[in-house]
Amino acid sequence: MKIMVAIKRVVDYAVKIRVKTDKSGVETSNVKMSMNPFCEIALEEALRIKESGRASEVVAVSIGPAQCVDTLRTGLAMGADRGIHIDYTGALYPLSIAKILKALVRLEKPQLLLLGKQAIDDDCNQTGQMVAGLLEWPQGTFASKVVLEENTVTVDREVDGGLETLCLDLPAVITTDLRLNQPRYATLPNIMKAKSKPIKKLTPADLEVEIRSDLEVVEVTEPPKRKAGVMLSSVDELIDKLKNEARVL
Repeated sequence: MKIMVAIKRVVDYAVKIRVKTDKSGVETSNVKMSMNPFCEIALEEALRIKESGRASEVVAVSIGPAQCVDTLRTGLAMGADRGIHIDYTGALYPLSIAKILKALVRLEKPQLLLLGKQAIDDDCNQTGQMVAGLLEWPQGTFASKVVLEENTVTVDREVDGGLETLCLDLPAVITTDLRLNQPRYATLPNIMKAKSKPIKKLTPADLEVEIRSDLEVVEVTEPPKRKAGVMLSSVDELIDKLKNEARVL
């Protein structure tokens, strides 16, 4: 069985985000970039499934500019067998990504498509659901446990009331949550081996996908700074401020 994993290159989670001076977006020049943490979890789960003997190949896919190859190399160093880079330098939104992934699935014919539940840069949480709809495949989102059987996959997913367990027929789409696993670190020998693993380069045109967006980013602004807290001397003073200043009572 083949598993395809979509991975995204994002600003590293430890970097302090800065908005561009023209407010057109987030500053990414000379900023450390890395693999989206949720995508790392998806890739880790695919590798564990392969190591258990239930999958024969793990294919990592990334969509974006040439620098995405570095992110793919990280995925290959973690253990993916090969990579596919969809080269595109323009703005990409979830529906466009979903259309590209649909075309790749038709080309590669995996039985399982794994994605992170969301990316930490835009927090859209839409791509997995959209690609499942386009493919007309069953989906298990926010997965905190994945158990693969011969023709089905059981997914425990986190919902507001606790956990929900789904049994999906393969092929299927799964998006991963934080508590699914702890991703491994790429070792130095595997980093060296990854340099010789193949990465296939394609474009949206090669997949006959037209990239167009119905969205326009008008302005990106930083959230307002929080006011400093104040120490109150009594409960009566607290109640007075809640009534007259915060107006929540």
